[in-house]
Amino acid sequence: MQKLSEAAVAQINAICDRHINDKTPLMMILSDIQKEYGYVPVEVQELVSEKTGISVAEIYGVVTFYSFFSLKPKGKYIIGCCLGTACYVKGAQQIIDKFSEILGIGPGETTEDGLFTIDALRCIGACGIAPAVTINGTVYPKMEVGQVADVIAQYRSKED
Repeated sequence: MQKLSEAAVAQINAICDRHINDKTPLMMILSDIQKEYGYVPVEVQELVSEKTGISVAEIYGVVTFYSFFSLKPKGKYIIGCCLGTACYVKGAQQIIDKFSEILGIGPGETTEDGLFTIDALRCIGACGIAPAVTINGTVYPKMEVGQVADVIAQYRSKED
């Protein structure tokens, strides 16, 4: 989304207009943009600022504070590895390390083919099934290092 197309500008303006009467519209606007495009780059933040009168600094602060938002495009499959206390104690760091090793990327990065992004998450509220991994909303409970390669292969096979 380097340079915004006319269609993208129109759609972002429509999203802003949809929330113009909300008491605090910024989160709703950014959420809708994130859902639509998968990320909220600076160019979009500038457009939202122009449309709403909210400073780019405030918008950037929100985008970088909340882990739901991203400044860069994410992969088709977003692997969320919980590193909350319960998951960490049960080996979550070794699991995220294995995903990183196999995919050749670290947390917060996306594979060159655009298929996978690894996100290190804080507690996702799945302590009873620790260590937990999510991929696009599907939860993998009690994940083991030995399962990581099979999980990746399962998603790669969907692309064949």
